[in-house]
Amino acid sequence: MRSKLITVGDEILIGQIINTNASFIGERLFSIGIPLEKTVVIGDSENILLSEFKDSFDNYDVTIITGGLGPTHDDITKPALVNFFNDELITDDKVLEFVKQIFSSRNLVMPEVNIGQALIPKNSRVIWNHNGTAPGIWIEKDDKIFIAMPGVPYEMKAMFDNEIIPDLKKKFAEKNNSVLLQKTLLTTGIGESSLSERLGDLNDLLGDSKLAFLPSSWGVRLRINAEAKNEKDAEEKISRIEGMIRAKAEDYIYGINEEKLEETVVKILKERNRTLSVAESCTGGRISSTIVSVAGSSKFYMGGICAYSNLEKIKILNIKKDTIEKFGAVSEKTATEMAKGVRKLMQTDYAISTTGIAGPTGGSEEKPVGLVWIGFASEEKSFALSFLFGNLREINIQRSSYRALEILRRELLNIKIKF
Repeated sequence: MRSKLITVGDEILIGQIINTNASFIGERLFSIGIPLEKTVVIGDSENILLSEFKDSFDNYDVTIITGGLGPTHDDITKPALVNFFNDELITDDKVLEFVKQIFSSRNLVMPEVNIGQALIPKNSRVIWNHNGTAPGIWIEKDDKIFIAMPGVPYEMKAMFDNEIIPDLKKKFAEKNNSVLLQKTLLTTGIGESSLSERLGDLNDLLGDSKLAFLPSSWGVRLRINAEAKNEKDAEEKISRIEGMIRAKAEDYIYGINEEKLEETVVKILKERNRTLSVAESCTGGRISSTIVSVAGSSKFYMGGICAYSNLEKIKILNIKKDTIEKFGAVSEKTATEMAKGVRKLMQTDYAISTTGIAGPTGGSEEKPVGLVWIGFASEEKSFALSFLFGNLREINIQRSSYRALEILRRELLNIKIKF
């Protein structure tokens, strides 16, 4: 089966927002055996959209459109669909009532323009949007499927997973001669080249399957793709490849697919009924923010101190003044005392800390930009490790936050620290 994605919106072309919808849709379509063959981004031009519709109808079985379904003049997707399929817009009373209820539930008066969101092409069916006011549209003609969804990511994702994927799977179950599956192993604390070297030559193991290395600022994702006649055989292929990878790199793997490192850490704390506190300097609260984004973290995360200045490190975390004067704020001693100080203050089982030079200024020959010390403290031990993360401020903050969480994960699982 052949599929294509059309993303509509000037805001993407001029760089105001990033097209995260494309990666999400591509992954989901691949998982059901309808991989994307083409993705295009166009501005708010009906003529260009109509041209893309013609290409889609001539060459693809499924066309996904995101964006352009709002109530304003620059939302062109519905008019273009009506034009292309020689259809007409009609009011769907159920959609209109749903939109009215959304405004009513928020004690808002519905603007007159929003009535237009209940206008649906006559020869289409509604895809319900339970997170917004713009419904999706499903059109079929001559065994071709056109699906239009809102561009707002959280609206689109829920609609795609809950409404569209099940229907596409059912629609094309008999036409697909093979099953495509993928699984992603998430690693951190090791670079792409080092990880590749550790895994060695996997060609014999892979056969007709594929393994992709996807590096980022925080780690490397290993995506395994397998194709087989049925789901069981595809799963066996992936399991065999995963087993070999884990045998060589298990310590660096913290999760699979869309799991996050902070979710893994909170899960381990929950399983062991242990508590955590954090002392941050160069990361400025990033670690705390990351942890509290996980539902249920309040039971195990007692709190954090963002002590950016030396005075606050001394006053709140009880860092010795002599430590700062002799070794500096960015040092092994200071990082260790920060972890010990916040652990004592919050009365937690574990604590982690960060202090460093995020940049782009402030470095010296002895302590360059990108130098970060990460501390750890528990009842049994305390220590700090140093890292050099480069001269890009945001990347330094991100890497420091992930590395601190990874140190905690390895301590929790009794994995020997080695970076």
